[in-house]
Amino acid sequence: MKFQFLFFVFLACIMSSCAKAQFGYSTKSKKAIKLFEKAKKIPRESYDEKTFQPNYKDAIIVLKQALEKDSEFWEAQLLIGEFYEYINDYTQAIKHYERAVEINPLHMKSGSTYCYLANLHLALGNYDESIKYANIFLKNPNASSVLSKEAYKIKRSAEFARHAIQNPKPFNPINLGPGVNTQFPEYYPALTVDGSTLLFTRLIPLKMRDYYEQEDFFISYLEENGNWGKSIPMPKNINTINNEGAPTLSADGRNLVFVACADQSGTYYGENRSGKGSCDLFYAKKVGNTWYGPVNLPGYVNSGNWESQPSLSADGKTLYFIRGIKGSKNNNSDIYVSYLQKDGIWGPPQRLPDHINTPNTEESVHIHPDGRTLYFASKGHPGMGGSDLYVTRMQANGQWSTPENLGYPINTKFDENSLMVSAEGEIAYFASNRSGGYGGLDIYSFKLPKEAQATKTLYFDGFVYDKVTKVPLQGQFELFDLSNGERIIVSEADKVSGTFMVPLPVNRNYAISVTYKDYHPYSLHFDLSEENNSDSYHLDIPMNKPIQADNTVKDSSFSAENIFENVFFDLNKSTLRIESRIELDLFARYLAENRNINIELGGHTDSRGDSEKNLTLSEKRAESVYKYLIDKGISASRMTFKGYGSLYPIFSDEAINKMNKNSEKEAAHQQNRRTVWRETF
Repeated sequence: MKFQFLFFVFLACIMSSCAKAQFGYSTKSKKAIKLFEKAKKIPRESYDEKTFQPNYKDAIIVLKQALEKDSEFWEAQLLIGEFYEYINDYTQAIKHYERAVEINPLHMKSGSTYCYLANLHLALGNYDESIKYANIFLKNPNASSVLSKEAYKIKRSAEFARHAIQNPKPFNPINLGPGVNTQFPEYYPALTVDGSTLLFTRLIPLKMRDYYEQEDFFISYLEENGNWGKSIPMPKNINTINNEGAPTLSADGRNLVFVACADQSGTYYGENRSGKGSCDLFYAKKVGNTWYGPVNLPGYVNSGNWESQPSLSADGKTLYFIRGIKGSKNNNSDIYVSYLQKDGIWGPPQRLPDHINTPNTEESVHIHPDGRTLYFASKGHPGMGGSDLYVTRMQANGQWSTPENLGYPINTKFDENSLMVSAEGEIAYFASNRSGGYGGLDIYSFKLPKEAQATKTLYFDGFVYDKVTKVPLQGQFELFDLSNGERIIVSEADKVSGTFMVPLPVNRNYAISVTYKDYHPYSLHFDLSEENNSDSYHLDIPMNKPIQADNTVKDSSFSAENIFENVFFDLNKSTLRIESRIELDLFARYLAENRNINIELGGHTDSRGDSEKNLTLSEKRAESVYKYLIDKGISASRMTFKGYGSLYPIFSDEAINKMNKNSEKEAAHQQNRRTVWRETF
């Protein structure tokens, strides 16, 4: 049943009513009473051989015999309704509960059966009936406060669902095709930020035990024709003979977190795997083309309970996940978040606030690559009757907004979960067993309604290498928001290949610093503040080593200028704009760590305007940088500054005049206006 809390409260009421045996039942039929007493014992004393659950079906057969003796035996009507609910036959459960109410409308002062009927009708999508029974219950002055809260929530959900059906959202799910989907169930998709790699869970039968199944990971790559290629299993150090599920990837696809569970003896399968609870999160890393690990996620995330359904932020530094806590007030599962500490372990988890987590179940959490849009499934917020999908957004004050239901028919009276959203923020992926698929659960994609979309996130990728030797380098990336100086992302290139992929949420202006030990820093600037940004970027990054102090090494890096891509001045001004602090602070740190390096700071302008004024302006701008670095503790004896005006353009006037578009010409002039540095002796 979808509302476990209500059910157990109601069950207690039923058993209390049925405990009347010693005082007399509503029936006078001794045979009916005898059969009723027999039926109560069956689930406690026998189990279904196929499901290993209490044997409710046999109990139902006996209760039917009791009702044949006396159909007005309302206690038997209640109990058979309860057992039908246990085997998920809600229609029959409603039939018998309504019959019990009809026979004895006031059989319990609290009237809890009305609340329970409201709940069952909600689960079946009978929203008018659900509202009717909830109102009956809420009008009862003897109703308990606990059940009144539950009835009010049921009523809100039914009212929401009725309105949602009358105002449907556009919804056209597309099956991902035979490269991904098979006759077996596929679910829990995970996608890299460039949308080219899909990792998911598949439930497959074990050959040696046909009636057992296991979960493994499979991976598919997007082909040039737009179709997903044939999926292949992850390597054996990731997939074991036990279950692995609910994967999540960092933006570049090189960091993997997933859940693995112990068997009944508490054993985790796989080399060097050990756990703390019944299900733990594990971490694996891809270097070059090889996956290493997995290991139990280091830090404080895993506990003696169970952790599942992780979701990594794009930079791999923030982890959202689901934790089930035995004995908690809700006896269900909640969403938690943990942050990667400087020592490389995950910090103590923090439970998301109560307006996100409810007394019911939260699950299937997904943080979008924009880092500010969170999707999840819940049975506790107003919805269609089952587990619905919701979205919440991080506000400017650091708080999550009130969750919004994604609407109908994305959500239905059944359970929805397993949702993830692509980097561009429009396309969502989910698992469904709808008709027309390949068998069982299949993975589908669909376009989200505008109001449910995340902030578009682009990316830039490429290759970091030594400019002279071409050897790949594991460059370190720091991404800053120029508007407030906030460091958004910390990432690094692959250790073997030097390749990288860094997410870039749009509607921001970015400074990017690339560093590697014993190399000059490299800076980049991306202005994505305009809404019409649509393309991601590919950029290879050559890194220069410092010139040797004895000047015996002379190569293309000698006297080469290094541009400050994020040092800014207002028009015809030499005062540094506040955004310039980010790059200059990083550069001051570099100079402090490399005290043998001396530099010249140079200012350049474009060719427009008076040449003498340009020369003066360029020198004053170089001097402003010089003074800023002195204020940051860099010795003046290590630095000189000079203005070059328009003497050394990147684009000559002749080249600019040959350009066809004014936008191209202006961009060329902008590149000519620059502040640079280079080593000196």
